[in-house]
Amino acid sequence: MPRRPLSSAFGLPGPVEELYRQVLSGSGGSFEVLARSLFVTPDELRSRVGPLLELDIVRLEGDRVTVASPVEAVSRYVAAQAVTMSEAGADLARLAEAIPMLADMGADAPLLDSTAIDGEVTTGGDIAGAIVRWINDSPGDLCFLRPDQWRLPSESEMALAVNRAVQQGRRVRAIYPARALQEAPAILIGRAAIGEQIRVLPEVTTRLLVIGTSRALLPDPLGVGNDRRVAIRQPSIVQVVTSYFDLLWDRATAVPTLDRGEARPDLRRLLLAQLADGAKDEQIARNLGLSLRTVRRRIAALMDDLGVDTRFQAGVEAARRGWL
Repeated sequence: MPRRPLSSAFGLPGPVEELYRQVLSGSGGSFEVLARSLFVTPDELRSRVGPLLELDIVRLEGDRVTVASPVEAVSRYVAAQAVTMSEAGADLARLAEAIPMLADMGADAPLLDSTAIDGEVTTGGDIAGAIVRWINDSPGDLCFLRPDQWRLPSESEMALAVNRAVQQGRRVRAIYPARALQEAPAILIGRAAIGEQIRVLPEVTTRLLVIGTSRALLPDPLGVGNDRRVAIRQPSIVQVVTSYFDLLWDRATAVPTLDRGEARPDLRRLLLAQLADGAKDEQIARNLGLSLRTVRRRIAALMDDLGVDTRFQAGVEAARRGWL
């Protein structure tokens, strides 16, 4: 079977991959001449290379066409994804800081036809009981960021609420830090058994809950172990928080062995994600719950498998193979 680096990295269909190979030879030349060589009009070729233009693999400057090599294309994609994730995290942090101020504006704000943000900042109380009531009373799917909640006394109560939601046909997704597979494998196996869809990231920095399109709950400030929280019911803000979760979900790694009662992650992908983030070996060891010696041994073996000499090359080659 022919190697298709762009199909692996970007999920492009075969015909687009073949078109890429055809236009690559014309890089640096006239777009009109390239179209004639392929027996199509310039407008037809522009339409066909649309997916490549969107991915910044092909660039048009007047009549001049520039086509990135496979390595350049994947490098741009990896860099763009890193920027996207960084910006999404920064946006969510700014959003969390702004919500209390927006909520305080209320009727005292000198704006015409203005209304307060639907939500409130709370402290204390039986938050676990409140979350269970919200899950039971509100429709829609559930999204969790769970950096540490398996340690809380309310874990069994939350599991029952999740089980009821799944039985109602609601989708439940949860993202855990990779170390949870080492620290609490029985908890994750149990959650997977009741139907919770689980993925892991090297690090999960804040708690988060989204219930359908009606409610989101975040710590204030973002993080863990904070008794102050922001409950949001404003639909547009709930949608933004859900979009942030979806970005993390797409980046996270599935753990299919949980369905077989085994908490074994895809360490290869987790290591690559950490290398792409520029994490040091010591930080990787902490995030993944591994010894420093194991991390260095795994990275060396991974680079050997990829046939590369540097960690940057490992990221590019892994993306080309569809490992990221």
